[in-house]
Amino acid sequence: MMDEAVKHYKAVATGRRSKVAGEHWENMIEASCMYYSDAGVAEITKTPEPMRPIRPLKAGQFVAVYTKHAQPDYKGTLAGGGAVVFEAKHTDTGRMSRSVILEEQERQLNRHEALGADCFVMLSFEFERYFRVPWSIFRDMKQHFGRKYVTPQDLEPYEIEYIGGIIHFLPEHEKYRRTGR
Repeated sequence: MMDEAVKHYKAVATGRRSKVAGEHWENMIEASCMYYSDAGVAEITKTPEPMRPIRPLKAGQFVAVYTKHAQPDYKGTLAGGGAVVFEAKHTDTGRMSRSVILEEQERQLNRHEALGADCFVMLSFEFERYFRVPWSIFRDMKQHFGRKYVTPQDLEPYEIEYIGGIIHFLPEHEKYRRTGR
């Protein structure tokens, strides 16, 4: 009986830590999207999760169910008219599994990529290292890395900077905007 209670509270604590980390990661991305918007580089917004409340508001909260499959986290337009679509994932471990991308997210990333959108997966490892991995590399990681997970060492060519509270995930567009070319 005691073991079950300990397992339950450990699971609850882990869930809460994951929720807080996810919210922090989203806030970091939101600050970066605002930076790009203010600079005229891109207009990128978080895709709202489609849900329907099933129990009324109580103490500022409600119970809801998802009404559609999850979509990629962020979508937007780059200066010059290109589209950008990406999924954002964070882990407090040293590896990221391919399975973090859901089937519907994969379908949509594939469709947007086929239409010419800039599609990628933005990763945070322990809020210490950040990566912008092209969707085709993340999708086909088994062929690229020989397994269905990646580590920060695998992704070094895709590492991006976090400077002054901004994740610089569109560096090629920042340069374009600054030079006017």
